Amino acid sequence: MRGKFITFEGGEGAGKSTQVKLLVKRLRDLGLEVVQTREPGGSPGAEALRDLLVKGDASRWSPVSETLMMYASRADHLEKVIRPALERGAWVVCDRFADSTRAYQGAGGGISPDFIEQVDQVVVGDTQPDLTLILDMPVEVGLMRAKGRGGDEDRFEAKGIGFHERLRQGFVKRAAIAPDRYKIIDANQSIESISSDIWSQAMTQFSELKGA
Repeated sequence: MRGKFITFEGGEGAGKSTQVKLLVKRLRDLGLEVVQTREPGGSPGAEALRDLLVKGDASRWSPVSETLMMYASRADHLEKVIRPALERGAWVVCDRFADSTRAYQGAGGGISPDFIEQVDQVVVGDTQPDLTLILDMPVEVGLMRAKGRGGDEDRFEAKGIGFHERLRQGFVKRAAIAPDRYKIIDANQSIESISSDIWSQAMTQFSELKGA
């Protein structure tokens, strides 16, 4: 039986990494095999590309270059990690996936949605998430949080408020297209409340979790 594929999406500083860890722990506490991963990255080849994408000057790459590099990274990630895990029946929980490309390079960077979907069909194909949780909060709040965490992976944070407003709307519009898969979570609340909302959505989506 194929495993389950859950992805987390959202803007900078929305708390995805924290919520990924909390969900993974809760699933593992049920005795499930869970693979926790991230994008860009998640496999050795993809991690090598991550440094190129998330570090350096905001104008280091054009949106077209970013899109192609993201999907090159994603292809390796799928081949080496995600598909093997799903094939053996494991649950995969991923911090960002293809919807980040649609939002960041598409809505934010102006790349044609048709172009992204053509590449996605070749690279991702049928390996689409079963549930995508979009952690949503005001852009200014998220960017302030992201700035406070420090580190040198701040290339996208530096792209300006207009860019981040566009990508936020990109996530919201994507959710409206396929509400059965996409669930918007209010990330401007306590960690515990966000985690509770996420678990409620997971139980609704997956019969295996009901009553857990």
